[in-house]
Amino acid sequence: MGGSTPDTSDSKYWSDGTVPWVSPKDMKSFRLRSTIDRVTDSALARLSLVPESSVLVVVRSGILSRTLPVALNMTPVTLNQDMRAFVPRAGVSSEYLAWHLVASEREILQQCTKDGTTVASVEGGRLASHALAIAPTVEQSRIVDKIEELFTELDAGVAELQAAQKKLARYRQSLLKVAVEGTLTAQWREQHPAAETGHELLARILEERRARWEAKQLAKFSEQGKAPPKGWEDKYPSPCEPETDKLPVLPDGWAWASAEQLCDFITKGTTPPKDLPDSGHKTVPFLRVTNLTDSGSLDLSDKVFVSEQTHRGFLARSLVYPGDVLMNIVGPPLGQVSRVPATFPEWNINQAIAIFRPLGGFLPAFMSQVLLSSHAQQWLQSRAKTTAGQTNLTLELCRALPVPVPPISEQSAICELIESAIESCERIGETARHGLRQAAAQRQNILRAAFSGQLVPQDPADEPASALLARIRAERAGRAAKPKAIKAAKPRKTATRKAS
Repeated sequence: MGGSTPDTSDSKYWSDGTVPWVSPKDMKSFRLRSTIDRVTDSALARLSLVPESSVLVVVRSGILSRTLPVALNMTPVTLNQDMRAFVPRAGVSSEYLAWHLVASEREILQQCTKDGTTVASVEGGRLASHALAIAPTVEQSRIVDKIEELFTELDAGVAELQAAQKKLARYRQSLLKVAVEGTLTAQWREQHPAAETGHELLARILEERRARWEAKQLAKFSEQGKAPPKGWEDKYPSPCEPETDKLPVLPDGWAWASAEQLCDFITKGTTPPKDLPDSGHKTVPFLRVTNLTDSGSLDLSDKVFVSEQTHRGFLARSLVYPGDVLMNIVGPPLGQVSRVPATFPEWNINQAIAIFRPLGGFLPAFMSQVLLSSHAQQWLQSRAKTTAGQTNLTLELCRALPVPVPPISEQSAICELIESAIESCERIGETARHGLRQAAAQRQNILRAAFSGQLVPQDPADEPASALLARIRAERAGRAAKPKAIKAAKPRKTATRKAS
């Protein structure tokens, strides 16, 4: 059975509807008990009512590129056009059929997917003719009971592993919070008096920042063959200062600064147009948001490279180096942060990523920890703008971000403590991830055994599946042979001529 969408502009089909209307967005659990949308009884004139305990399958959705959603409806429902329902005949368990489709997910997506469609789709006819292994009716029940017993045990283990992952994420965030507030190194600070305070360090960084600007300006004048004009130093663009009114009090020896004060510059990358020629050997990595993480490191499982020609030409402003700190400014997700490693001498980034290049005396590792902390994340996201479902951070916000400045020796101590704690978290996290991978593999093993006759014992007393299928064929043949009722012809109306 298929479905459709009643006219959404006609309230008689939707207003105060009570009949569940299933679309792919509802297919999030194996037993479907409710839907986001409901239609009225008036819509049933245009839709078929799918009986309870049918097997629902998504046949058109982007999610089909990854998985095949299957569910059992626990109440009568209607469907939209992206769904199909299978109503099993007597002797075929709907649970058995549903689990069999789940077990056949890879084969169905490989063999039944339509070619040349903009949205991933499964061809209904091919899906309907997909071969299934039918067990005797009584054995079907035993198989379903065993699958669900084993899956319940697996689900409990998975829930524990996922809870552990959430605890690790909370621990990491609390660790960053106490780090940037100075609590993490309170005892260390008492034992290691700083030779230079955060205020003194900030003053030195600001002097270096201005000296770099002046050196660049003098180099420009020299390239142009011009003498520096009078008062050129007064045109220095002073970095913005942080608004400290509502900021927490920092430990003695720490200072507040804006991110712009601490960096040589903060800017964003560029994405080359698709029609830009990119000749030459592609050796320069081009980073996108998908490469950034919430752990401070890059995910390079999906690498893209550009040529040296494009890198030095169109993407010159997107050039980044090892040690630069990157943050995605277009989301969701928003605010993922990674440091550029020394794997390659030069990299490029796209326009959804901002570059923070800290000056000497402010460690890139500490900058990345600050940007990942709840202090920075909440400050930035509370000021972000959302349009059409896309959240954006401006460079002005990035530059104005208040950043705590500890003495450089304390920055190093904080980074060492965090890295040591995070290494321990990563070991625990990898154990959890390994457990989840094993659970997923075990599910596949259970399903594979279930539908190859190896999960539960066979009983010779069971009616064989061949007899069940023969009975179903006979029922189908009987229905096909049954003559359709012929409606009596209505009396034909004859025209009468009015007497003159």
